[in-house]
Amino acid sequence: MTTNHPTTPNPAPPTTPVTTPPTTSPPPPRSANLSAFRSLSRVMIVTFLRDKSALFFVIIFPLMFLLLFGTLFKSASTPHAKIAQVGAVAVLDSVQGQGRDELAKVLTISRESDEAEALRKVRKGDLDGLIEQDGSGTVLLRFSAADQVRAGSVQAIVNSLVQQANQAATGRPPAFTLKAVQVEDQSIKLIQYLTPGLLGWAIATGAVFSTALTLVTWRRKRILRRLRLAPVSVGSIVASRVGVSVLTALTQTAIFVAVACTPAFGLKLTGNWWLAIPLVICGTISFMSIGLLVGAVSKTEEAANGMAQIIVLPMSFLSGAFFSVDDAPSWLHAISEVMPLRHLVTSMQSVLTRGGGLGDALPTMGGLLLFAAVVTGIAWRFFDWDEA
Repeated sequence: MTTNHPTTPNPAPPTTPVTTPPTTSPPPPRSANLSAFRSLSRVMIVTFLRDKSALFFVIIFPLMFLLLFGTLFKSASTPHAKIAQVGAVAVLDSVQGQGRDELAKVLTISRESDEAEALRKVRKGDLDGLIEQDGSGTVLLRFSAADQVRAGSVQAIVNSLVQQANQAATGRPPAFTLKAVQVEDQSIKLIQYLTPGLLGWAIATGAVFSTALTLVTWRRKRILRRLRLAPVSVGSIVASRVGVSVLTALTQTAIFVAVACTPAFGLKLTGNWWLAIPLVICGTISFMSIGLLVGAVSKTEEAANGMAQIIVLPMSFLSGAFFSVDDAPSWLHAISEVMPLRHLVTSMQSVLTRGGGLGDALPTMGGLLLFAAVVTGIAWRFFDWDEA
């Protein structure tokens, strides 16, 4: 008889737990980045157009300054002027001693050997006038009317010198006569000086405030956090913000130039006016870096607004956007030289109204981009995706 013994199943061999390597999401394809860039840009534009206060302060408010100053502003420059002397000019050379010291308080005289180069400096705005004398005693003064107060001051000073020289020759016929000639077209108006300055101020204000307030608002509302977790590259986010700001600045430029060129104001553009476009782009990127730094260190919209005001307003007044700072104290002039708006305004004046070219625009564009890189690097150290 066969006995069936219960069979014990063979124990299963020990199994080694299988670990799956952590998966990393592949970077989004280029088409997805492009789609994200377009979507973000569209949202930013629509949001900007729906924000009535933003439209007012970025577009309408600066335009009101253009209309106000273009109609009423008579210039805030000082009477001190700079002229070039070409050759011997008796009415200037005869002033010596204390009289020369008094003359230096209102007139800086530099001797130039090249008449054409001196005349170029007058047209460019580096000098307020050029004075020379012919053999018949006629004193020829060629002046720039870009700043009407300086132009009037130069003519009054030189005319006074001519009158003094004639009075010194008592009992003789007048030995000297003054002939004053404007180097620009006779129709030049103060708008030639105002437009580039106000335009630079408008670009700086729009770029700094929009970047700072957008960054703070997005961080507080957790939008930055969502964007960071979304399959969107940082490059697309940055490119869309820069693109919208540049588009806004170019729109500002088009409106300013169109209004200033109307017969009511009479702005006359030079042949290289188109160089203002790359200058505006580089300037916008530069001022956005300031806004990025403000937004990175600010926790609320109120703090960002106050900090931006503290930066933009002094920079506007010290950079020559509203009036010339050429005769400011040396320490104040040194401060203005490190401000990007100073160089943007100077180059815009040159290419828009004073016949400047690439030589005036390229160094400024390079400096603005370098400034943006440095300030952006500083801002990145303080940047946080989440609200602290």
